[in-house]
Amino acid sequence: MRICIYALDGAFDTGLTALLDTFDTANELAALSGGGAAPFEVTVVGAGRRIRTALGMSVAVQPADDVPRPDWAVVPALNAKTPPKLVAALGRRDVARAKAQLQAWRAQGVGIAAACIGTFVLADSGLLDGRDATTTWSLAPLFRERYPAVRLDDTRMIVSSQGVVTAGAAMGHLDLALWLMRQASPELAATVAKFLLIDNRSSQAQYIIPDFLAHADPLVERFERWVRGNLSKGFSLQDGAAALQVHARTLQRRTERVLGKSPLAFVQDLRVQRAQQLMSNGCDLDRVAAEVGYADTSTLRSLLRRKLGRGMRELRPGGGG
Repeated sequence: MRICIYALDGAFDTGLTALLDTFDTANELAALSGGGAAPFEVTVVGAGRRIRTALGMSVAVQPADDVPRPDWAVVPALNAKTPPKLVAALGRRDVARAKAQLQAWRAQGVGIAAACIGTFVLADSGLLDGRDATTTWSLAPLFRERYPAVRLDDTRMIVSSQGVVTAGAAMGHLDLALWLMRQASPELAATVAKFLLIDNRSSQAQYIIPDFLAHADPLVERFERWVRGNLSKGFSLQDGAAALQVHARTLQRRTERVLGKSPLAFVQDLRVQRAQQLMSNGCDLDRVAAEVGYADTSTLRSLLRRKLGRGMRELRPGGGG
């Protein structure tokens, strides 16, 4: 498999090196098992001949125009973790050249992939329009605002859609590398995952911090504060809207536009977060259920299992690991 990693100035160092180290490890392990030629030919390409990473390391790259057609082109994240920095980065000349190259490769049938903030480069190029995709959960509100034509599900770690693959937040670079490996050799991918201690993570849901996302919008932020202050009382959309002095339909539309979920689903995320905190402190199940607005523990058990894929016993200190 011939892979081009398209690196941009200001690349997130961990993302770039995670991809390189994971594929290099795969080639080494394949050689040790007598697999013959290295299964992955990895080339770092760019708009010029050298890029500087976010932490100041200088990396030699080959001009993308000079390399043979790859099987896959991969875009690691830029280290632009806030909306203003990211929007500014997307307007750079080298990013425009990268987008044009990715479009040309896709037109030739090359598979295109990106992880974390690198997914914004794909979306900005139009390559994700009409497709399912994921992105780093922390910037999902900005993604939804900028790219309404993309079907975003930021709870997923990997989304493959018609030859274009996206991966979630920072360590999603590892998940993306393993996904690409599985296309060549599922057995080798499994060996690399064990060798590097990479867990199987199909979802970002358990890592999402709901109140962080709420700060993307003033009304949603006020809603989040109101919910936390009334978490033990259960939830009514009408009561929440009245407390915030807006129409219920306004609150419904705003949370769906910013967060990609209903007010009730957001409240459930906050309940799960609070329940995890309480259980980590050793609180008994009845108290946990009461503090997050449930009259009995069975409803909470069901919610935790659905949202996290784990039960209450597994979430206790030392309980499942």
